[in-house]
Amino acid sequence: MKLRNEWQALTRGVRALDAQTACVLILCAVMVAVQFKLGSRRFFLAAVIPDVWRAQGELLSWAWWFSVQCITGFVVPVLVLRLGFRQSIRAMGLGRGDWRLAGMVALLYLPLVAIGTWILSDGADFWAEYPHYRAAIGSWRLLALYHALFLLYWIGWEYLWRGFVLFGTARTFGPYAILIQAVPFALLHLQKPTPEFLLSIVGGIALGALVWRCRAFWIAVPIHAIQMLLLDLWCVLRIRTDTQGIGLDALWQILTG
Repeated sequence: MKLRNEWQALTRGVRALDAQTACVLILCAVMVAVQFKLGSRRFFLAAVIPDVWRAQGELLSWAWWFSVQCITGFVVPVLVLRLGFRQSIRAMGLGRGDWRLAGMVALLYLPLVAIGTWILSDGADFWAEYPHYRAAIGSWRLLALYHALFLLYWIGWEYLWRGFVLFGTARTFGPYAILIQAVPFALLHLQKPTPEFLLSIVGGIALGALVWRCRAFWIAVPIHAIQMLLLDLWCVLRIRTDTQGIGLDALWQILTG
């Protein structure tokens, strides 16, 4: 009798859940796991790439990682919300949104992120971490190609948190969804240099709030992409010229060195 009562209570509790919110939160965890397991560069180099392409394996492994993130973070979530739950384009955060406000914020943010990444790049931890694709340090062409491919990653990464989780759980949590999407986003930065991890907490909340206000996830893509591009650029220039410091003399040295 007790077990039957518990079972009935359990089934009532499950039926009371919002199916979309539950699906989004569970699938989000699954997609992160898939990205880490099947989207990893190690998996690609060990199990995917043909021997004939080994010479280009490093850059191709980054392209693989970026592409899998786009699929797991954007393609699959969009299909789930659109086909599985019949959500409108706007409800999924894929509409144009308040593009004027988004553009104004992006323009105001650009000088701040240029200064911020310049300061962050003055440290051995960041020189060792960025750019991730180390061959790009010696080639502007490879750096440009790497960041062009990186856009696939940003679309998947930003939509997973600032689209799928944010808008997919909004009808259950309301504005608290901004904080909910920021938690795993920050935790996935744990292995980054400490200043970057701490900034990811603030940045995750700020980006979530901006996307919530503009009702479109797209604005987060160029913001994050430009931020990474500038950080990589500063690090490459510092490594090439062996320049430390954050003053104007250091800036002049890397630009003329």
